[in-house]
Amino acid sequence: MADDTRGRAVHILGLVREAVPPIHRGGLPVIGGALAGTLAGRKLLRTVGLHRAGGTFTRVGLLATTACTLFFRAPVRVTPSKPGLVVAPADGIVSLIETAAPPAELGLGSEPRLRVSIFLTVLDVHVQRIPMSGVVTAVAYRPGKFLSADLDKASEDNERNSLLIEDAVLGTQVVVTQIAGLIARRIVCDVREGDVARAGDTYGLIRFGSRLDTYLPSGTPLEVVVGQRTIGGETVLAHLVPPA
Repeated sequence: MADDTRGRAVHILGLVREAVPPIHRGGLPVIGGALAGTLAGRKLLRTVGLHRAGGTFTRVGLLATTACTLFFRAPVRVTPSKPGLVVAPADGIVSLIETAAPPAELGLGSEPRLRVSIFLTVLDVHVQRIPMSGVVTAVAYRPGKFLSADLDKASEDNERNSLLIEDAVLGTQVVVTQIAGLIARRIVCDVREGDVARAGDTYGLIRFGSRLDTYLPSGTPLEVVVGQRTIGGETVLAHLVPPA
């Protein structure tokens, strides 16, 4: 009987773990700060005799802490493994598809490439994922403004962090750029130059509203359209074609 009870408990615990996504470690300071602020405010209000205000503050603070926890969730995703696929680096909406020069700080020249922009609202999962397996040959950060991430000029003017990923087998390059948004003030990137990256793996996040730009070789066949919702690490953006 004891073994059956223990087995059911383990099974239920496993179901809960599958249903509740893990939290990206970059969000832990924010979640911890929100919780600590809630408890400190509650204690202060109760100390001065404002018990009702303390209760209200506690409920609002716990709600804010829960919202922060959901914001930094990092759900498990299953990434297609077919060679040559480029997957979406983030959850969101395809807001722009156009040609543009890659970020100047990467030193790739001014020749236009195909750019797919994904806009994230505060309700979307905000961890970013590697779009293509390969070697990270460059990482470049550039400070900038904090315009609304859905504006065209956000790609050029806003704070950003770019990765250049090369697939030695296909001989192709993909650039993925994290762009801070209107209320975003912190870009987190966990990979370094020389790292071997695998498509679909999480590599960073942007705190509170953002945009991801993916630069592809000109002529790359796309699998998405403007207005389409993407799932980071799962939605296929394009099929890479080896250069002639």
